[in-house]
Amino acid sequence: MTWVWERIADKRAPRLERCGTALQVRIMRRAPLLLLPLLAACGQAAEAPVAETQRVSLDESAEREAMAEDSPDTSEAGWTVEEDGQAISFGNGEAEPFLTLDCQLDTAEPELRIIRHATALPGQEALFPIIGNGINARFLADATFAEDRWQWEARLLASDARLDVFGGTRDLIATLPGRGTLEIAGDRLPGEFVEWCRAGGTPPELAESEATEVSLAAKHE
Repeated sequence: MTWVWERIADKRAPRLERCGTALQVRIMRRAPLLLLPLLAACGQAAEAPVAETQRVSLDESAEREAMAEDSPDTSEAGWTVEEDGQAISFGNGEAEPFLTLDCQLDTAEPELRIIRHATALPGQEALFPIIGNGINARFLADATFAEDRWQWEARLLASDARLDVFGGTRDLIATLPGRGTLEIAGDRLPGEFVEWCRAGGTPPELAESEATEVSLAAKHE
């Protein structure tokens, strides 16, 4: 809506048109100031918001649902030691494992990789919580390419206190968003493996014994 000023012949009474209606306004010295509120009101009416329809695409959510995986049946699954002795895996017999703990001893400090064998895409990352033995540990897992496929992997120092979640004999619950939940029956093996890795690949008892011998030898020197 627009205000239009138009001078008439005698130049004393300007005509104000509003929405097609002519208004006669007597010229006064302060007329422009008095008319400012009217002009503002008309401008606001002209700029009344127009309702817009927002279109929401469901393609992304549909794609996520299509890629989501059900929780695997782990009722018969268990832990096994890999051939090289530097990793243990949780799965059903000879089938591809669901979860692997891999000890890296070729680094300055021993590191441990938690590998969740499930579909991953380049650039993806997610929090991978594992609950058990009185601990709620959260690991940041990234999509990692290995053995001709992408999988989820969290890598951290073996000394990290969060790995204590594997100590003890209570059941574990490991949930990866969109990839289901692993229900892992209580077992001493993962806790013992973590301690072995922390000791640099030496059985904890032997490592402690060697440390004691070194300490005694130092005292006799």
